[in-house]
Amino acid sequence: MEKFKTTADLETFRRKITSVRPAPKISITISVNSSCCILRGSKTVAAAFKDELESQGLNGKIEVLHTGCLGFCEIEPVVIIQPANILYGKVSRKDVKEIVARTVKNGEVLERLLYKDPVSGEKIRGKGNIPFYQKQMRHILGRNEVIDPRSIDDYIKAGGYSALTRTLDGIAPTELVNMIKESGLRGRGGGGFPVGLKWISCRDAPCDDGIRYVICNADEGDPGAYMDRSILEGNPHSVIEGMIIASFGIGAGEGWVYVRAEYPLAVEHLNIALSQALNYGLLGENILGSGHSFSINVARGAGAFVCGESTALMASLEGKVGRPRSKYVHTVEKGLFDRPSSLNNVETFANVSLILEKGVEGYREIGTEGSKGTKIFSLVGKINNTGLVEVPMGITLREIIYDIGGGIPGGKRFKAVQTGGPSGGCIPERLLDLSVDFDALKEAGSIMGSGGMIVMDEDTCMVDVARYFMNFLKGESCGKCVPCREGTRRMSEILERICLGGGEMEDLEVLEDVCEYLPDTALCALGATAANPVLSTLKYFRNEYTEHIKQKFCRAGVCKTLFRYEIDKDLCTGCTLCSMQCPVNAISGERKKAHIISADVCSRCGICYESCRFGAVKIIQTGAAV
Repeated sequence: MEKFKTTADLETFRRKITSVRPAPKISITISVNSSCCILRGSKTVAAAFKDELESQGLNGKIEVLHTGCLGFCEIEPVVIIQPANILYGKVSRKDVKEIVARTVKNGEVLERLLYKDPVSGEKIRGKGNIPFYQKQMRHILGRNEVIDPRSIDDYIKAGGYSALTRTLDGIAPTELVNMIKESGLRGRGGGGFPVGLKWISCRDAPCDDGIRYVICNADEGDPGAYMDRSILEGNPHSVIEGMIIASFGIGAGEGWVYVRAEYPLAVEHLNIALSQALNYGLLGENILGSGHSFSINVARGAGAFVCGESTALMASLEGKVGRPRSKYVHTVEKGLFDRPSSLNNVETFANVSLILEKGVEGYREIGTEGSKGTKIFSLVGKINNTGLVEVPMGITLREIIYDIGGGIPGGKRFKAVQTGGPSGGCIPERLLDLSVDFDALKEAGSIMGSGGMIVMDEDTCMVDVARYFMNFLKGESCGKCVPCREGTRRMSEILERICLGGGEMEDLEVLEDVCEYLPDTALCALGATAANPVLSTLKYFRNEYTEHIKQKFCRAGVCKTLFRYEIDKDLCTGCTLCSMQCPVNAISGERKKAHIISADVCSRCGICYESCRFGAVKIIQTGAAV
């Protein structure tokens, strides 16, 4: 592996590998280098392709590319055949022989493996024609489709590190940070603070020894969120490049990536990429002959949600207990080891090279007035098309949920979407046309957060949702400040009691009082935003709280003490399916005769309700009729 001494050396190498490695006549792309794909069996599919191509004597004639996540998690493992533009989903090792024989060798399309639109039922051949991708703007995730994350050459061939060479070739540090400021880039980690202002403050902060740090926050802890993990697994060099550019503008000589220990594949790919960048002279001393030196260390967090907060993260890096501190001294002035430190998350750093490549004006063309560029969301929950989506700021919730997400499964009705992680708010159906940007979401009682987006249908109890997230926040509170420690515990107790049928109307006043004080008194953002799940559900779904308290009625049939399951003897055919699937043996009866559910034994898991094909299993509310 040669070491580049100048930016010209790197650009010469780029031209060389582009000419030496022309596009093959046929290529097979398999999304195998990501955790979610591996769990769905992509490694066995990749191994089967290797064996089959060898047996057919096609090795060297067909390029097989092992990429990171392609976003459409619902249909993994995904295989793309080019240049025929054929995308196959949910591929198993048993399909491989037929794919090679019929599609790779003869150009035939296997209809059974094509994506089937859940609404129209249409079989769709090309990736670009699938609704999931059509309204996306995959500027960051797009490179996942053309690179092996373990290959720096793939990244360079795709244009990687060109933004770095452009920076080092003729942009002054002050000019660079001003470009980032003018681009309108805001932090993608949750707070949405202007990145350029943070970099300027860090660069200008007084520092006796001149040591400054650039830190990447990869401690992604929101339930249902995996954007940062997928970027590090699928394209770690984009983050490294962004950090190097940031270090040049700020004047930092050392950087850190703080990543969750639960992300072993992301850590593995990151370490490989760091080693490759160092060997190529893109990290270390005198990078590409510019006189600028920068190194990156990797630290693994122990899974504490609060360590996603800046000061808690830096305390953890210093070997201390990960607890936040008061904000009267900013981390850009006294952060890691009491030195100026600039902290941004994974997605933010991945955006930096785009600004240099597109130019400030080109980048600003995307998004809204106050929210520029694209945003990656993990679209999960009661949605047909789960996965990672990258959309322009300003797109509506309706477009994401229905046009990209394919709507709600089973013809159920959409009820709410929770954005911003456990500290985010729940947005109701009447706000589906809300613009997805920092300011609009905040006005609606939610936040952008790092990008979690959990969709809920009519079978969701909003009181239970608030209870779940408050219980999570209570458990993750570091306990350092009284408002967060006691406030989240008190709200969790009240919500638990309401869900159990013991709530009183006065409880709602107490909840609102605690929510009012938390934002101004909590030490960090965990406590300051903990009120969002409660306030938003009280604002938009107050009737459900009232029903739980006054009528002991849970309309969704979720709060177990407020309902029971019964079998309608006139509808039951005695097929025995429910009794066979009941995990606690609460259902009895003879074949072809009506069955009975023992309420004392029933765990209210809902399996019988979901499995009954005749609608015989009914939800009976204890306080009111359904």
